[in-house]
This record gives sequence, structure tokens and C-alpha cells, in this order.
Amino acid sequence: MLSKLRSLFSASARALPDEPAARATVPSGQRIYAIGDIHGRLDLFDQLLERIDADESARGDADTTLILLGDLVDRGPDSRGVVERAMGLMATGRVRVLAGNHEEMMLGSLSQDETLRHFLRHGGKQTLVSCGLGFEEYCAMQLEQLRERMIALVPQSHIAFMEATEDSIVVGDYLFVHAGIRPGVPLDQQNRPDMRWIRREFLEHQGDHGHVVVHGHSIAELPEVRANRIGIDTGAFGSGRLTAVGLEGTERWFITAEIAPEAREAA
Repeated sequence: MLSKLRSLFSASARALPDEPAARATVPSGQRIYAIGDIHGRLDLFDQLLERIDADESARGDADTTLILLGDLVDRGPDSRGVVERAMGLMATGRVRVLAGNHEEMMLGSLSQDETLRHFLRHGGKQTLVSCGLGFEEYCAMQLEQLRERMIALVPQSHIAFMEATEDSIVVGDYLFVHAGIRPGVPLDQQNRPDMRWIRREFLEHQGDHGHVVVHGHSIAELPEVRANRIGIDTGAFGSGRLTAVGLEGTERWFITAEIAPEAREAA
């Protein structure tokens, strides 16, 4: 199927012009790739993984780690496929996965009515459809019935995978989180809701965080490069553009997989 897709790729993305990011470093011999919010776009995820493999081969040997920044599920058409691909990658021992707010909502939906309502309003219906829920079945169900069906449809292995995801990862001068951190609060005192949900207070802060924060969660057309953060959520579910950042030594670069809407429809 991948060969049938007319794909457009860009090996780099523009930094915002207002302020270059500080030249943080990754420890010698290590290379990091971090991927932004996938949101059920297995087609883009697979193609970006191919691009990363090619980039890694061209750069030579290193101790490479792939970090997924969370929000693997919801909104896009194949959340189940994305989770299964991520689970397979984790089995290699070279991949780490952060929890996003959408994984939090999905897990909370298994026991909480209000969380389930919120989950369904923000792309959860597409996730359940990818797990085998029929549209007519969805329309006919009350909330309690839908939860029971969700419990039956979502594999226990997927639940265990999401429960085992991390909240933050530090590599050298970089901190990887899903949404961001609370400015002025030491890393060991940050709370989970902020790391999965924060926006304005983090995005607008111009001061030093102690690390350059690599994050997703807040959509921008291109990666946002600031002195204290790098945002790489390029809205894959709607834009058809999924972005990764590569980091090695003081170097950083972007890799983007992009599928035109007409190519997706023809696949």
C-alpha cells in the first residue's frame, strides 16, 4: 500500500526567525530522533520511520534512540495500527514512548463517564472504530453500553502499553515531554497534568527551563524553534504532515513525511 501513495517529503523544516534555539548537546556517541503527535496516522508514521531509517544509515554508527512524544491515538483513521506499530518498536529496546493527553483520556474513559464524553468529542470515536466498533452500533449505544463495548474491543495489551508510557525523558541538555512543563518549577516537582496538558504558560515563557524542551501537543504549521523549546506537532491528523527532529552532539535537523490529501484518498 505504501508504494501506491504519492508522498511528498521534506528533509528539513524552517526555524522561526525570532530567536534561534540554544545549542544544547546530546552526549557523545548518542543520536536521538523524536516524533511528534501521530494521532492515528499510521500511513505517515510508517513513511516517517522509513525516512528516519534512511537518515540514520547515511549518518553512520551511533547509539540511537527513537522517542515518541505521545498522542498516538484519536482523530486519525488507524489508532489501533499506530499503537501496534509502536508496541513492536518498543520490543527492539531502542524506542521510548511518552504519554500524551489523548492516551490519558482513553485510559480514563474505561472508568469515568465525563472522561469518556470528552474522549469521544476529541477523536475517540475514530479510535474505537479502528478497534472494530461499527458506526451504526456507536449511534445506537448509551454511554454505559459504549464503555462496556470499549472494554471488550480495546486489547488488554494496548491498555498495558499505554499505562507503561513515560511522562518525561532527559537526554543530555534536552528534556522530552508531551505538552511542556510549568515554568519556574524544578523538573522533579513537575506534575503529570502539566506535562500532558499545559499550553499558554509554557508556550509564552521565554526564560530558561534548565533544558531545551522538545514537545508536541500544540499544533503549528512548521516546527517551532525557540531558545528554550522545540515544538514538533505539525497536526498530522489534519495537515497530512508528521515531523521528527534529529539530535546528535550540537546538531539538530528535521525530517517530515507528508501525504497529499488526494494521495490518501486514492490509496
